[in-house]
Amino acid sequence: MNDDVLNLSIRTLLKTFGIHAQRTIEQAVTKAIADGTVAGTETFPVKVTLDIAGLRLNAEFSGEVRLQ
Repeated sequence: MNDDVLNLSIRTLLKTFGIHAQRTIEQAVTKAIADGTVAGTETFPVKVTLDIAGLRLNAEFSGEVRLQ
């Protein structure tokens, strides 16, 4: 195993995920506000699941998205 390759690949994955996840959440919030389904003052619980089948890894992370 090459630790540098592993580290770089994990960082690349997380960066890609972070950018796409942020855009996806922002678009969903914008649409929900425009549709009137949320007021824009809510806080939403979030659960993210990381699944790497080849490693038999399934981990959940939780947090929240606050609109105000």
